[in-house]
Amino acid sequence: MEVTGKVERLRELCDATRAAGERVGFVATMGALHDGHLSLLRRARDECRLVVLSVFVNPLQFGAGEDYRKYPRDLAADAEVAEREGVDVVFAPDETVMYPTSEPSTWVDPGPVGEVLEGASRSGHFRGVCTVVAKLFNMVGPCSAYFGEKDFQQLAIVRGMVRDLDFSVDVEAGPTVREPDGLAISSRNAFLSTEERRAATCLFRALTRAGEVVAHGERDANVVKAEMARLIGAENLARIDYVAVVAEGDGFTETDRIEGPARALVAARFGTTRLIDNMRLPMP
Repeated sequence: MEVTGKVERLRELCDATRAAGERVGFVATMGALHDGHLSLLRRARDECRLVVLSVFVNPLQFGAGEDYRKYPRDLAADAEVAEREGVDVVFAPDETVMYPTSEPSTWVDPGPVGEVLEGASRSGHFRGVCTVVAKLFNMVGPCSAYFGEKDFQQLAIVRGMVRDLDFSVDVEAGPTVREPDGLAISSRNAFLSTEERRAATCLFRALTRAGEVVAHGERDANVVKAEMARLIGAENLARIDYVAVVAEGDGFTETDRIEGPARALVAARFGTTRLIDNMRLPMP
């Protein structure tokens, strides 16, 4: 396995793989690797000749008061995990490589989907995500890029960006990986106290309940949202940010009626830690 922070070396390795008629797999991360990341790396390893993992804590996607400075950083530990998982290249650039002028003068705007839910709660977040992901796609080149469904709005935005800007990238989605009690695995779980960690399982319970309600015939999304809010609100340590139901498809649109593929999404704070989760609802 090779660890590099040089764009030229990354391109050289990816170009050589494609020149041989082989497939490049790419997993973009901010490090602090966990089982969710590993599930994506394992799929990439199964499907591609060259597996590239990027490790870069992107300052552009953090807002004021968010956890950029305390976000866990341990490249040596991440590289050790990556090597065990059969990663071929760890691309770990520093900020001067990614943003030579400190902050880019050109940004990628995610459009209207970037202004709702996570975008409304974290102003500018998806603008920062799209900008860094676009840069990484240009550095890696044509590839299969693997993203987790836990960040479902992000997945939808990246798919839209790839479509609208004609990137030669196949975006592949991996299912959310969960702890035995249902909590979605996230690097931010490490910030939870013991009591907050216990309380955070209310997100999974609320999503599960949403699926049960729909399976029993409920089609009014507002009823489904109210049931999720009731369950999360019953947990004293949880502060709800939003509950939502979106129609799945080419876009990412909140819906009042569940008439086809749809997904429930939740976000809440437990102490100073903000968690998100989502779940596909049963088909009507």
